[in-house]
Amino acid sequence: MDHYPGHLIMGVAALAVTLVIKGLTANRLVRQKLRLSVFLLVVYIIGNLILAIPSSLLGGSDQIRAFEPNLRSFEQLAFAAALINLLVLSIINPLRADRVPDLFPSILQDAIVIGTLVLVATFVFDDKLLTTSAVGAVVVGFALQDTLGNAFSGLAIQSEKPFRIGNWIKVGDFEGRVAEVTWRATKLRTKTGNFIIVPNNLVSQQSILNFSEPAVPTRLELDIGASYLSTPGDVKAAVAEALSQVPRVLKSPPPDALLHSFDGSAIAYRVRFWVADYEFDDEARDEVRTALFYAFARRGIEIPWPIEVGYEREWPEPDEAAKLQDRERALAGVDLFARLNDERRREIAQATRMHKYGNGEAIVRQDATGHSMFIVCSGRVEVVVEPNSTRVATIESGGYFGEMSLLTGEPRSATVRALGDATVLELGADVFRTLGAHDPQAIEEVGIAAMERRPELDQARDAARRTDVIDAPTTFLTRMKRFLGIG
Repeated sequence: MDHYPGHLIMGVAALAVTLVIKGLTANRLVRQKLRLSVFLLVVYIIGNLILAIPSSLLGGSDQIRAFEPNLRSFEQLAFAAALINLLVLSIINPLRADRVPDLFPSILQDAIVIGTLVLVATFVFDDKLLTTSAVGAVVVGFALQDTLGNAFSGLAIQSEKPFRIGNWIKVGDFEGRVAEVTWRATKLRTKTGNFIIVPNNLVSQQSILNFSEPAVPTRLELDIGASYLSTPGDVKAAVAEALSQVPRVLKSPPPDALLHSFDGSAIAYRVRFWVADYEFDDEARDEVRTALFYAFARRGIEIPWPIEVGYEREWPEPDEAAKLQDRERALAGVDLFARLNDERRREIAQATRMHKYGNGEAIVRQDATGHSMFIVCSGRVEVVVEPNSTRVATIESGGYFGEMSLLTGEPRSATVRALGDATVLELGADVFRTLGAHDPQAIEEVGIAAMERRPELDQARDAARRTDVIDAPTTFLTRMKRFLGIG
């Protein structure tokens, strides 16, 4: 028994060295795989402690004495395996950098450890097959625990199918579209076009959020604040108008807005809407926020400034006179109103409204009811016919549109969308009645312009819908005058 204290000292010293390396290294792979050396060295120390106990204290039976050689071989082989694992990891891997050498991936290092242990067991412990098998099983189990765990997790994923190829999922902190599921890992393609390879054992341990099943549409939410001066009904109507402008927002299930909370400086509303592909959720949120900004501005709904630091500032009162002058200048730039005197033009300007639209927003929609026309004050707009959105014309600043519905009360004959930011002046039927009473020739000019545009729009619709709805000029003028109550 004299040699056992020396073995204990070697075991404790080797365990101390292993723990020091494990604590100081910055390499996560080394720290993880050194757990095998720590376990085997603890087994070695415990085995030596058992062998150091006098057999008389254990009863001195023949069975205990017969077990001692096997235990001695087991603890010696465990010590050898621990040192092999420690030396291979320390020599191959950089201890001060968290990376794995390209020439020696993790699985190759495991193979080196197992191969070296087999050589040692063959030439040193050739007559101890049972002992070698037991220690070898421990080494293989520790060395391949990640590989085997990934393999079994991959089988579980393939059988349970929590997601499929093409699904958009979130696993822990990782999010992307499933590109491939192998026996070892799940490959995700992110929104930036990069690949994330997530080990299957990590996938099996995390909760999985599948955005693509059981139904493809995904509901998104965003919050927006509105002034306490605006009623919830007005705000929700503005939200509905904004969401109708965004192509990515699905009509079914229908979007909605909820009054979420009464905050310190605003009433918070939660806007909920559905999109067909979660991959473009950021783009959809951007388009919805942009549409909300313009819709709120058109309806005079204030989005309050965030208040973090109290300060005083004199806010200028809205200059209604300046706004009226802007509308007068817009009217003066159109031939129809240029020859009116200043007083008459001011009277008409007071009955108009100015609206601002963002790029792609529909100012009027084809087949919708409408009793007003619009003058383009700044920017430009495009005229398109459905269902193929065929562009018929582009109207620059100073041009006008919508006169067809204004003059006859018919549904809109085309959709008009803003190209970039555009500001338009809206004129209702009452304005034209006033204009017709003082300048009948202006009404005739608008009617003639409408007739000239009508065939072009009809031809475009005929190409898309295969219909023929061209009115005779005399019929058109008759309906126009009857609707306006003039002539």
